[in-house]
Amino acid sequence: MLLQEIIWRKLLRMLYEYKFLISLLFTIVVETIILFLIIKFFFKKENRTITTFLLLFTGVLCSFATLPYLWFIIPLLIKTRLSYIFIGETFVILMESFIIFFMLKLDYKKSIIISFICNFVSFLLGLLLLNLWSI
Repeated sequence: MLLQEIIWRKLLRMLYEYKFLISLLFTIVVETIILFLIIKFFFKKENRTITTFLLLFTGVLCSFATLPYLWFIIPLLIKTRLSYIFIGETFVILMESFIIFFMLKLDYKKSIIISFICNFVSFLLGLLLLNLWSI
């Protein structure tokens, strides 16, 4: 019985990590595309100084730097779902806005707006996919 429980816990852990990797890939793709579109179409003045490589690198870095905290650290500290979403997403938006601020040399208000939009779209698309997947 103990061996079966150990195997079951390891399997559940692997499923969680598998979901994390899928979410990381999804987040990188969605948020990097949104970041790219926002800079290219709405920040034309800043667009002249920001290379495509820097945009892509920044988008990937933002997700790699924040999603592990959102999935593995914050759940240890916060137990209720609503608090987890609010505090976790606020943390992610603030951290990613710092990365955008330093990497793309944008002013902080623009960085927060961009981070908010990227995360909002990613969050909504993630919820949509989860709902479609469970049908």
